[in-house]
Order: sequence, then C-alpha cells, then structure tokens
Amino acid sequence: MASMEHPLFTLATRPDRRILRYEHGTATIEITPSVKGLATIHDKDVLIYCVSQLVAALNAGRETSPVLHLKAHDLLAATNRETSGDGYRRLREAFERLSGTRIVTNIATGGVESTRGFGLIDAWEIQRKARGGRMILVSVTLSDWMYRSVVSKSVLTLSRDYFRLRKPLERRVYEIARKHCGRQAEWRIGLETLLLKSGSTSPRRVFRKMIRDMAEEDGLPDYSLSFGTDDILLVRARGRMGVVPGEGPKLSAEAHDRARATAPGFDTHWLEAEWLRFWSATGRPVLHDADAAFLAFCRSRAERSRPH
Repeated sequence: MASMEHPLFTLATRPDRRILRYEHGTATIEITPSVKGLATIHDKDVLIYCVSQLVAALNAGRETSPVLHLKAHDLLAATNRETSGDGYRRLREAFERLSGTRIVTNIATGGVESTRGFGLIDAWEIQRKARGGRMILVSVTLSDWMYRSVVSKSVLTLSRDYFRLRKPLERRVYEIARKHCGRQAEWRIGLETLLLKSGSTSPRRVFRKMIRDMAEEDGLPDYSLSFGTDDILLVRARGRMGVVPGEGPKLSAEAHDRARATAPGFDTHWLEAEWLRFWSATGRPVLHDADAAFLAFCRSRAERSRPH
C-alpha cells in the first residue's frame, strides 16, 4: 500500500537518472537511481507478482521467506508481458533497475516507523538452460521493508487488467484510486494533490489535459473518472468492484489446489477475487457447484493469457 500511496517508481519511459525527493504529511522519501536509471512503474510488475505469490503462501498457511523462486515464463505471462527473447531481456533489465534503485524513507510498514535506506529488491539470480540460453528460473530476494509490508498484510489486490494498461500515468492513477477510493462509491482529489501524488514531472497544464483525456477515454479497470472545471477529479467505483468479504459462493478446501493445476502461474486467491467480481457483475446467480464454476473461470483466464 505504501507504494500505491507514494510515488516510488518513475513514470518515465527512458532511463531516468534523477534523484527524486518527495514529502507528503509526515512521510519523506528520497529515491536515488543506479547508472541503469530509476525503477519504472512497469518494473513494479515484478514486485506485484512476487507479492501475490507471498500472499497466496500466507493464505495457504505455508512458510514464507524474503527469497522467492519463480518460473520466468509464469511471471511474464501473469503480468501480460511477452514470453519472447525480448521479454526475457526486458525482465533482466527490470531486475537491474529494481535492485539498483535505492530508497531512504520513514514510511512505516508493519506498524514500525524507522528512517532507513534500502533497495526494492536485495538480490536476484537467473538460471538458464545450457542449450539456447533462455532463462527458466529466477530467484528474487525482497528487501526487509517490502517483505515486512507483505507479512503484515499491508497489501491491496489489483485488477488483472492493470497489467494491460500501457501508459505509466494510467497505472499510477489506477493505483491512487485503488488505494483511496477502494470500494467506496466515489472519492475526490484536487489536481494539485494528484500531480504531487502521481510523481509526474509534466507541467500543470499538460498534466490537466492528460487527466482530462484519461477521463474521456474511460479505460481504467474498476473505476471511472470525471474531471470538472474546478480542477477536481471525481473517481467512481464501477458496479463490478466486488463482493464484501464473507459474501458470495463458498469454495471447498481443495478448490485452490485444483485451480493451480488448471491455471498454472496464476495467483489463485486473486483469481477467486476476480471470479467473485464476475459473479457479482452477472447478477449473483445461484450456483449449484461453486467449485466447478470457479474452475471454469480459471480455465477461461488461463486460455486467454496464452499466446496465439
């Protein structure tokens, strides 16, 4: 949630080697790049995937650690990235920027506030096939700050369609809306505050036009935007935003194990949340076999993610 509240990632699409400083309320952040540049908001996909795997392990009662061992193909497919040679190259570049970007902040995680410096990830490793050279497994060591956020459940689910947003500002506005509007019917934010929270370096007039265009295009998942002449952005949750925890069809204890086999590489707890949103949006029909309906949904999602 801290990375949704505060602009830790650059929105630039070219190497960004600026030292960024940001203050909001009592929170202070200084972000220093490596020679490779600052970690981008698209690099954040790697962290989101790592967090989803940790949350799934926590929900299943499995032991966790800051070190994650992942299949490279699953990571790329789950975050809507190409699984070509270029996709693997870009993944390595993301690891380099994530480990090289250094942050000094006093943002509390897990109920603990301390001023400290750290990288977004502490280490990474790629294992390749000897023949052909394609990476097959990756190991990622999260920083203590990031790991502590996850185990204290300082996380929010994102729509899978977030990974289909290509414009950096769209991703950032969605994150801000998800953090602040959440499941409320609506939420308002002034343009000046939004500009600060987004981390955008665009001039105010250019930023205003980008937000106005975004509202007219209406392409964000979960939320619609309307921007008035008073420079206030109104964020409205779409009707399919979800189901209150505890409501909805109940799955059996074996459903998630079967879902992992049906949709390998997916976070099955995220799939359950998406399935419940779909169930809610289609009129909340009575399900005679919730497990079968869930697995059919998982199968459909897995098929849609396969390259054609």
